[in-house]
Amino acid sequence: MDMEYRIDYDSSADALYIRIREDKIVDSIEITDKIIVDLNDKNEIVGIEILDFSKTKIDLSKLIIEGIETVVQMA
Repeated sequence: MDMEYRIDYDSSADALYIRIREDKIVDSIEITDKIIVDLNDKNEIVGIEILDFSKTKIDLSKLIIEGIETVVQMA
């Protein structure tokens, strides 16, 4: 299933947010101290926030090609 991600970067907070779907966020899970996953009421990923993004090793082009699952592996 192809997804269109919306990516927003807040330079003052050095935080990147990857929005996967436009659903309402009902829960958030802290995967690491720098990665937070937002979930909808069906436990599906709505978005992922990456804190201190400029200090991570996440390659956005690889993320887009290989999928969202690579975020945690590259963090």
